[in-house]
Amino acid sequence: MAASSLIPAGDFRSTYGADTTIFPTATSRNMAILGILILVAVPTAFSWLGVSPYWLTLLIQIGYYGIAALGLNILVGFTGQISIGHAAFFGFGAFASAYVSSKLGVPVFFAIPLAGVMTAAVGLVFGLPAARLKGLYLAIATLAAQYILLDFFSRAEWFTGGTVPALAEPFSLFGYTVRSDQQYFYVVLAYLVVCFLLATNLMRSRDGRALVAVRDHYLSAEIMGINLTKYRTLSFGLAAFFAGIGGALYAHNQGVVSNEGFGIDRSILFLAMIIIGGLGSIMGTLMGTAFMVLLPEAMEWLTALLRDTPIDQALALRPNIAFLREIAIGLVIVLFLIFEPDGLAHRWRQIKAYWKLYPFSH
Repeated sequence: MAASSLIPAGDFRSTYGADTTIFPTATSRNMAILGILILVAVPTAFSWLGVSPYWLTLLIQIGYYGIAALGLNILVGFTGQISIGHAAFFGFGAFASAYVSSKLGVPVFFAIPLAGVMTAAVGLVFGLPAARLKGLYLAIATLAAQYILLDFFSRAEWFTGGTVPALAEPFSLFGYTVRSDQQYFYVVLAYLVVCFLLATNLMRSRDGRALVAVRDHYLSAEIMGINLTKYRTLSFGLAAFFAGIGGALYAHNQGVVSNEGFGIDRSILFLAMIIIGGLGSIMGTLMGTAFMVLLPEAMEWLTALLRDTPIDQALALRPNIAFLREIAIGLVIVLFLIFEPDGLAHRWRQIKAYWKLYPFSH
């Protein structure tokens, strides 16, 4: 049999570039392109099918929350650091973009990345303790950063408006102003694609490999010449940058930004997103974000389904729906940690491997 007619019996990669490529196969690349094209058609499809605009709002939420959660996954999943104050950086990005666009007159198109840079600078400052702290001590330090920034939000009236919500200008580009969710969806989608491509390429670079080395074994990384102080601090700056971008998109979607809503509960929500999606997985970040954004909707659906049933009468589901959401979030985190610690991304890889080898067991 001619050698050209033989089918390779394995997945052989002879270069590092081939091993770290974004799309390992042409099929995965084509499916990613197809997914983006489907998302581009979503607003028009929703309009034709008469789908409630509320679902488009949820997709926009998945977009800017996904960008912020991506930063936290770089910090926690890829670098092995811990942060329970991520919501404060998300809030700082929202206030920063609102401030530079409304008070300084910077166009929103430039205000959003500028807010990311400003938030990254703040993240670098609060990331300095990471050079000497780890584990529980680092978690407490990030919690302190959360409360320091929340106190700053309430006192810095020149920056946040204090008790008065700050106004955020609508997104505009070359004189064209975006005023509907159908249009703003494309803005968020563009930032989402760019940010995820940036993060993916970062993890393929020398700096990205250094971050992972710090996570896997910091002593070995230091022996190899990796500057632990530099990369631990850098990871906080990167996490804050993406949180700032997500917060800025949130601000210009809402139109106003209040200093309420950036507390510890939202930081836990961001942690839940990356735990459920999969620590150290770019794709898992988006999967976990979608899961957590849609979970309250699932709880609403379940409550409506059980209305006027004995379960509803016993538990009073409708009046306690807010508490049930909090319980569901905590319960889901615990269940994933027990039964699927590697998150939805790992489960998705297993499903793909199963159908790739089907009907053979190995």
